[in-house]
Formats: sequence, C-alpha cells, structure tokens
Amino acid sequence: MSTHPIALITDTTCDIPSHLIERYDITVVPLHVIWEEETFRDRVDLEPKAFYRRLTEDSEYPTTAHPTPDGFLATYRAVLQQGVEEIVVITLSSELSGAFEAASQAGTMLDAPVHVFDSKGTTMSLGWQVVAAARAREQGGGADGLLQAAEEVRKHVALYVSLDTLEYLHKGGRIGGAAKFIGSLLNIKPLVYVDHETGRVEAAGQVRTRKRGLNTLYTRFFEQLDTDRPMHIAVMHGDAPHDAERIAERIEEEYQPAELLIDITGPVLGVHTGPGAIALCGYSESERSQR
Repeated sequence: MSTHPIALITDTTCDIPSHLIERYDITVVPLHVIWEEETFRDRVDLEPKAFYRRLTEDSEYPTTAHPTPDGFLATYRAVLQQGVEEIVVITLSSELSGAFEAASQAGTMLDAPVHVFDSKGTTMSLGWQVVAAARAREQGGGADGLLQAAEEVRKHVALYVSLDTLEYLHKGGRIGGAAKFIGSLLNIKPLVYVDHETGRVEAAGQVRTRKRGLNTLYTRFFEQLDTDRPMHIAVMHGDAPHDAERIAERIEEEYQPAELLIDITGPVLGVHTGPGAIALCGYSESERSQR
C-alpha cells in the first residue's frame, strides 16, 4: 500500500538520481530507445553506461519513443491499486515529446482525478520540479500544493547544455532554435538551453574548443541564477564523469549551493545530446519557496 494519498509520477527523462526516487516514492514511466529491431525501456532494459558505449561503437543510429496512453494508463491503475486517491503527473516538455499528450489522454480514461503538468523542460530541469513536488507532498501538501511547487521551480529553473557535437541533436530532430548552427556543423562545440516558457531547445552560442565550451556553459548558467539565494544544482553528463566532477568541485568551492548532484544523463536524452555532453540544471529558491 502507498504511504501517500497522492501518487507522484514522472518519466525517465527526469534523470533524478535513484536515491531520491526511492526516498520520495516517485513512480517513473520509461520512454523507449529503438535500436534496429530492438526496443529498450529507458534505464530499465538499457542502462546509461552501456548505452553510451554502444552509441560510440554501433554504426546504426537509435531513435526514441514516448510511452503510449495505454502505458500511462497501466501505471495509473497500478498506483490506484495501492490505495492512492489522486495522481499528479509531471512530464518532459510537450515541445520535445508526446509524453505530455499521452499522459493527458490516459487521465481521461479514469474516474480518479489525474493532474498532468508540462515541465517545459527535461533532464534535471524536469527533475527539480518533480523533487519540489515530492517535498511539498512530504509536508502534507495536496495536489494543488504539488503543482504549485513544480510551477515555482519552473519559473526559475535554468538548463544549459554544452554539446561535444551537434550531430546527435540534429539526427534526433530535437534541434529547435539550435538549427541556426547547422551551417557550421563541423568543428564547433554548441551551447544550447531550454526555454522554460516555450519548452523549446534554443541556441546559446558556439565555440571551437571543449575547454572554452565548458567555461562558457558555466558562465552562462550562473548568469541565470540569483547566487545570493540557496541554489539547487545538478551537473549531468553524457558519460563524461571527470569533467562533471571538476565542474561540481568548482561550483562547491565558488557558490556552496544548498544542494548539488552529479549524475549521468539517461539513454533517451543521450540519443539527442550524444556522448560527452555536459548539462547544468538548477534554480535559486524564491522568497515564496523559502517561506
């Protein structure tokens, strides 16, 4: 039986570390990676390190697929059988995937109340919204309180990604406003960000070397945050742990955030960002969230 009257559900692009998923009893619906004739459930049948290894070795390029409405419906029914009374679902951006639409459709197939929220983000910009909702639930919040907590983070969260190449974002069709880079695909290290008002990927700049790319990532990310307030930051990487650890050490030394996480980006997102990508995802607490 569930210990909460409200189920909190997200999808595997949230990239929330497993210890937080377990701690806050978050239900995660997998997206899928399709490789030739094989279909893998993200982070279930295909773990990140094995995925990145194959991505660099396999000449065939994988694709991705979001869960169907039936897939979400099965999850909703499973949590309802555990005794929950209400469901809150927070998905990756509807501009990047059909998961939000599928989750919404599934919600109409039940009598129980289902609230589906579009994070307008992905990786830990989605993840931080889910964690904030989970913490609101821990404090006794109802469904409205969970949604308000997620929305408050969405208003302030920033997500910047330094790509080792634009190749994967281009192949995966999630290029959005970063399409302006196409004319100079070769020998650049693109910097992109997610606009959390539109939910789209946008271009933020380009450099010629990885070192400069990571320094630019760092600078541009912290320009978006109020560094005088408590910050929650995640350093995500496409199987580039040493770069991620160096950046996390610098963040800890210079800013001492309230919360700092390091983790590997999951396979579904890795299909679009490729190996070597580094993302900074985070937000500064607002006055409202500190009350």
